[in-house]
Amino acid sequence: MNKHTGSIWTPANIVTLVRVVLMPVWLLIAEAARVDEALYQGSAVAWLSFFLYTAIALTDKLDGYLARSRGEVTNFGKFLDPIADKLCVTCAMLYLLELGIVPSGYVLLILAREFLVSGLRMVLASEGTVVAASNLGKWKTAVTMLSIGGYLFAITLPACAFANTLMTISDVLMVAAVILTAWSGIDYLVKAWPTVSGTR
Repeated sequence: MNKHTGSIWTPANIVTLVRVVLMPVWLLIAEAARVDEALYQGSAVAWLSFFLYTAIALTDKLDGYLARSRGEVTNFGKFLDPIADKLCVTCAMLYLLELGIVPSGYVLLILAREFLVSGLRMVLASEGTVVAASNLGKWKTAVTMLSIGGYLFAITLPACAFANTLMTISDVLMVAAVILTAWSGIDYLVKAWPTVSGTR
């Protein structure tokens, strides 16, 4: 596919930019929901927080699909899309940490992986080397967002057996996301190591 050389304001890039802009808006709404004495439990603001995050998460693949299907892959999109993904995950994880729902170790591992991969990419770019993205990274992002969505749904519902079950399922998904995060980070490091170590 030929790289798009026209305007950066393609439909795909606009979708990505909207995702970036909406994450701070979501965080403000989510924080506003916390003033409810029952901590969510069916409040309108809590439902708005859940549905907005779900909408943002669902557009994760939309911008990439639009760029590829329309032949409008741009450097601006390549730069902005990972930032949108990181904001979507990091903001939500820090919020869940603030609520005491996820352990700090999970957040630390996810952030460490992002710093590691970003640093490796800078080194590889300086050497003119490209390491193809694996499906591990895509699965990591998808499972993490699914888990976060489950948590937000569970704490929005009134206290009930279904909410407790959903919280447990989200816990399991978050463990899987953490494993995929570590695995994808190690996989990228192994692939990049020959260049980083100067052995290639």
